Amino acid sequence: MDQINVIPFIDIMLVLLAIVLTTATFIGEGRLEIRLPESASQTGADIPAVEIAIDAEGGLFLDTEPLPIEALGARLAALDRATPIMLRVDAATRFDRFVAVVDQLKARQLDRLTILTRKS
Repeated sequence: MDQINVIPFIDIMLVLLAIVLTTATFIGEGRLEIRLPESASQTGADIPAVEIAIDAEGGLFLDTEPLPIEALGARLAALDRATPIMLRVDAATRFDRFVAVVDQLKARQLDRLTILTRKS
């Protein structure tokens, strides 16, 4: 036994690499399929915040939980005014859905709002 057999170690590393690569594909920007609108200056998503998302069909999500617009006010009322809000809206969403959500935020004085876009 003058040499160490590294073939089993390589096999283990390849299996671990395969596991990492398959799980990494599920990690991405958000968990909902939302096509963000473009802007010249991109806003970041580095701050942990409550996330409100509106998909292309107008569906509303609060931290990936589907929510009717009527129930949004009650959920927002429980938040502190200093809570940062991150708003992700699909580019194909009707503008009135966006305005309805912003109205709910303004009514509860939740003004630490970040609207996510992608850099053009």
